[in-house]
Amino acid sequence: MSLFQGINSSASALTSQRLRMDVASANMANAETTRGAFVDGEWEPYRRKNVAFAPNSSNFASQFQQALKSNQQAGGGVKVTEIVEDESPFRQVYQPEHPDADEEGYVAMPNVDPLKEMVNIMGATRSYEANVTVMNSSKNMMLKALEIGRG
Repeated sequence: MSLFQGINSSASALTSQRLRMDVASANMANAETTRGAFVDGEWEPYRRKNVAFAPNSSNFASQFQQALKSNQQAGGGVKVTEIVEDESPFRQVYQPEHPDADEEGYVAMPNVDPLKEMVNIMGATRSYEANVTVMNSSKNMMLKALEIGRG
């Protein structure tokens, strides 16, 4: 087992959760943006984005076999595979005075739910904090091991 494997796994999780927080923050910032993208000659509202994660290593079975053969602990952290746009429909809000209103007075608003985004940010924050704790614990164990070697 590598001495830094725990730290490397936590570092990859920290990077991934930071991106998750950034994407959720961008969603919150654009919750009222009616001109997010120019599609087929017309403006379309901002579309909510989500982060997709995957293990940094291959599937469980191959990791298990590798761990059995090499007497090492399996695992390699997490990575972001893609940022996916949410395809749910846009909200329709009646605002006839809005410059982007259709002929019936409805405006297509982004498919961003601020409550969902806050929950997403809170989950990413908790995960981030947990991984910082793991890194600090790994560091402290390494320091204690060095102290044992001195004595």
